[in-house]
Amino acid sequence: MTTIAENADLVTLINVFTVEPSNQQELLDLLARATDTSVRHVPGFISAALHRSVDGTRVTMYAQWKSAEHYRHYQSMLSDPAAAPYVEQVLAIARFEPGMYEVVKVVAGPNKPGAD
Repeated sequence: MTTIAENADLVTLINVFTVEPSNQQELLDLLARATDTSVRHVPGFISAALHRSVDGTRVTMYAQWKSAEHYRHYQSMLSDPAAAPYVEQVLAIARFEPGMYEVVKVVAGPNKPGAD
């Protein structure tokens, strides 16, 4: 389960993919399949969440890792022959901008789910 909390001792990779609206669902399917079949088995992987923009031009993946070192291990896996087809297919239909982040502040509003 994705944890968004201060001082969680995790790193978060946020990938923003830019895609033609006609390819948004294909990109979501590719990323979900790649995550389910290979990424989730990489040591240090915690969770991922996929988000789609309502205008169809972006897909954002929010992925959490135990550490930056664990993520670097995953990056080396991208050249693995099992992952290569996913990478090639994604790059054929989208551009992406990755960034590694740490949560520094969380503010919950009075209307969060479960609050009465």
